[in-house]
Amino acid sequence: MTIKEIDEFSQIRTKARAYLCYILSRAVPNRVPGIELKDLKVGLKSVAKTLKYVDAMYILDANGKQVINTISLDPKYARKGVGENRSTRAYYYRVIRDKKCILTDPYPSIKSNNLVVTSAYPIFDENGKLIYILCIDISLQNILRMVSRSSIDALSGKVAKLIYAAFSTALLFVALMLFVKGIVSFFDMGIHIEEVDIKNVFESTILLTLSLAIFDLVKALYEEEVLGEHRKQHESDIHKTMVRFLGSIIIALSIEALMLVFKFAITDSSKLLYAGGLILAITALIIGLAIYIFALNRSKK
Repeated sequence: MTIKEIDEFSQIRTKARAYLCYILSRAVPNRVPGIELKDLKVGLKSVAKTLKYVDAMYILDANGKQVINTISLDPKYARKGVGENRSTRAYYYRVIRDKKCILTDPYPSIKSNNLVVTSAYPIFDENGKLIYILCIDISLQNILRMVSRSSIDALSGKVAKLIYAAFSTALLFVALMLFVKGIVSFFDMGIHIEEVDIKNVFESTILLTLSLAIFDLVKALYEEEVLGEHRKQHESDIHKTMVRFLGSIIIALSIEALMLVFKFAITDSSKLLYAGGLILAITALIIGLAIYIFALNRSKK
């Protein structure tokens, strides 16, 4: 679950940074002549009213020393920390280097051991000298809840997962029934090759091919929408599943078209046009699949 949250954070990080920096800049301009510590405290109170999921807020001086007690609803953080040296923290170095509002990667909190992110916002005097740094700690789950509507904690996200899980389960049962029916059809033909009906062989092959295609679809659907596999890391796997699925459908339709050609050639040649129409549809699918693969390969270059 944590890996999925980190992956989701990487996708919404730019949006999260822009949002937090906007909230901070609206509460406290970062370049105001004669600004005092009490003004920053008032600004943090304004931020606390806007951001409902903040774990802790505090202020550092230019040397990384905390100059006020931590503002937090959590007793593990609240009214503590003044005088603590935070100059070794990564967010301090980043804000010193970049001289702008930053948002860190998720890291384990020393106090709670949960993954948190820190937004650090520098305050300069009228001469451009750094005097204070406003810091906000937010847990990884809370930043996702705050910024991403598709977060795993969102009600709509949970409902969508349940719906996808239900559809995936139903499709899995369909794939299993087709598989069982195909296997049973093979065994019903017996072991005597001379008595085997080619039509039954084709029908069993179609059932097994469709079963495989539906199973591939279920696998991709479940991994992507229910388990939330990482889109960036497994994007190529998803495309491969799509190609396999379309390929299975083309094979099944091709077998069916071949059966119809043989059947109508023997029974009623006037109906061969229907088989020809199916072959044209299969050709269109093949062309579409070729275009899809060509576009996919072009996008990778």
